[in-house]
Amino acid sequence: MSKISAIICAYNEEKTIKEVVTTVCKYFFDEVIVVSDGSTDGTAKILGELQFLPSLKYIAPPENKGKGYAMATGIENSTGEIIAFIDADLSNLKEEHFEQLFTPVFSNEADMVLGQATETLINYKFNPFKSFTGQRALLKQDVFTILEEMRTSKFGVETLINLHHQTQEKRIQYVMLEGLKHPPKFDKGRSKSRAIKKFVGMTSNCFSIV
Repeated sequence: MSKISAIICAYNEEKTIKEVVTTVCKYFFDEVIVVSDGSTDGTAKILGELQFLPSLKYIAPPENKGKGYAMATGIENSTGEIIAFIDADLSNLKEEHFEQLFTPVFSNEADMVLGQATETLINYKFNPFKSFTGQRALLKQDVFTILEEMRTSKFGVETLINLHHQTQEKRIQYVMLEGLKHPPKFDKGRSKSRAIKKFVGMTSNCFSIV
């Protein structure tokens, strides 16, 4: 039976990290790897207090090197054949969300599964950025060859992984994670109105390119 490793990459997520890690550790993952990417808030302290959890493996690089570097570090330190990536800033995370992510990969129905939170600022049905989601499950062997590229990709790592799978003609499946709440990255520390304005500007720029 294939082993499944959950990887959580965190940078300054003291508000949500405890809930996310304890929820993930309750599930039957073979291991839960948390990479605190040079966090400067209380994230590292909270993770240190959670090290009694038997499945938890905590890695703390000394400086912030970006999400791509953190994800590659997690993969390198994993023992599972299947990798499930979970963002550290989620809320209302349920066990059924994990099953939705990795079951198609586990049963050989897909090579990668992308999970879209339904409770977001942007209507998930019309979200043009849904392929950039941090919630995904994939086969370790499919990304092990691009670890060096991942390390330098910073926040473009999801695009890198997507393009790699498309180039290799891998089977990609999307699932809706009902009830899962995830703040857009540009929404952190901003009011909802300011976040909407920024999103409109981002999408306008994207679709104005011809």
